[in-house]
Amino acid sequence: MSKDYYKILGVEKNASEDEIKKAFRKLAHQYHPDKKGGDEAKFKEVNEAYQVVGNAEKRKQYDQYGSTFDQMGGFGGGATWEDFMRAARGGQGGAGGFNVNFGGADLGDIFGDLFGGFGFSGRRGGRSRSRGNDIQIDVRLTFQEAVFGVEKEIRLTKQNACDVCGGTGAEPGSAMETRSTCGGRGQVQQVQRTILGAMQTVTTCQQCMGQGQTPKKRCKHCGGEGAVRSESVYKVKIPAGIDDGQSIRLHGKGEYGGAGGEAGDLYVAAHVQPDDRFVRDGYDIHTETRVSYPQAVLGDTIEIDTIDGKKKLVIPPGTESHQQIRLKGHGVPSVRGSGRGDQYVRVIVDVPRKISRKAKNLLQDLQKEL
Repeated sequence: MSKDYYKILGVEKNASEDEIKKAFRKLAHQYHPDKKGGDEAKFKEVNEAYQVVGNAEKRKQYDQYGSTFDQMGGFGGGATWEDFMRAARGGQGGAGGFNVNFGGADLGDIFGDLFGGFGFSGRRGGRSRSRGNDIQIDVRLTFQEAVFGVEKEIRLTKQNACDVCGGTGAEPGSAMETRSTCGGRGQVQQVQRTILGAMQTVTTCQQCMGQGQTPKKRCKHCGGEGAVRSESVYKVKIPAGIDDGQSIRLHGKGEYGGAGGEAGDLYVAAHVQPDDRFVRDGYDIHTETRVSYPQAVLGDTIEIDTIDGKKKLVIPPGTESHQQIRLKGHGVPSVRGSGRGDQYVRVIVDVPRKISRKAKNLLQDLQKEL
């Protein structure tokens, strides 16, 4: 069956070269098999699609004949999937004359830090800084707290910058020395032959871990790691309108990345307790109220619960059972701060099973009138 390479990349048939390259870059990051949660089969499929529609000549053939034309294995020049992955990981084998065409895309630019450990370097230059792990912590909220917002104090134990050396890994007062391996650049350059030809690769210096310098005397408190496990306390403002399962990102509040590194992010995940009176649907609130048959027929004004407290609700004459009445602006505030949703009140008409003789006569008279 013919493959739809445009659909695989998630682009339109008339997409530009830049749009195709951008789509490939995003999907390659997402599915790369050496990344946690990656999918080698998907990565292979995405790469196969890009080898075709990312190449002007092959794309022209594909648009005319479909994916049944000879793609030389999808990688060009007879290269295999193993050849491609070996090159992606900076290996030497299988480089004999194979040519993998990426339409001018730079592998370091495509894969960035993902390929950093396999010998590819991005275009941005500069030293590679280690980054700490992201953390997620759960916070429980009442229905009202989620609706109107609240400030919560959270405590957690994690890797933090050493408070003695300030995260440098050096004993206070100790000097730093430049590593001869990288000459203070924090990176080591090498030239390798791959299926893409001769490539200059840049890797992080393993002696200084990308910092260019190391302490002459390591910090006694953290052993030169620059990080220790300790308790952190944060006050987090929960915005009004947050929903169950949504998270708040606190930049740089995750685990510290070690000497010269940077901290990851902290994600605060909201878990909202239900309220028996209200059902939330996006920014709208749904409730029910019961009225008697005469109230439904004749109309009435009753008191109901809203998230703002008790409110008066007008029951129009002739209201039918399960009819909804809308209270505009009585729903949940938008988390973006642009207005509020509505409250929808479902009216349930109670029909008595047993009535007095007088009531029966009155209803019979009413039935004659209707």
